[in-house]
Amino acid sequence: MHYWLIKFAPFRTSWADIVRAGTFTLRGVRNAEARKHLVEMRLGDPVLFYQSQQDQSIVGLLHVSRPAYPDPTSADPRWLTCDFTPVRTLLPRLTLTAIRADPRLASLALLRQPRLAVMPIKPVEYVAILSSACP
Repeated sequence: MHYWLIKFAPFRTSWADIVRAGTFTLRGVRNAEARKHLVEMRLGDPVLFYQSQQDQSIVGLLHVSRPAYPDPTSADPRWLTCDFTPVRTLLPRLTLTAIRADPRLASLALLRQPRLAVMPIKPVEYVAILSSACP
C-alpha cells in the first residue's frame, strides 16, 4: 500500500462537491512526474485531498477506486487520471501554515514541490497528518 496526496483547486471541484457526488476524477494533470505517480496508485490506496489556491489545506481522505487510465480530457493517451471515492472529511482542516509548522512534515513533498498535483507521502507523514487533523 502507498499513501498519496493530491491537490485540486476548490473553484474547479471542491471537497463538498466530491462528497456530494460520491466520486472524484482527477483530470487535466499534465506533468510527467505526476503521471508516474498516477500509474503507481493501486485500488484502495489512501489519498489525502489538498485544496490548492484557496483555503490551502488538507480537507479530506479518499481512496483510489479506479487505477490509472487515459484522461478523457486529452487526445494524448499518455496523460492519465484515476478515480477516487471520498472516505471522510478531516476536521479541523490541516492548513498549509500548520503543515509548515509541524517538524514531522518538514520533508513533505507538498512543501518541496508545491506545484506538483499528485505526490506520494511517507507512512509516517500520513499518520502525522491524520493525528493533526483528527485529534
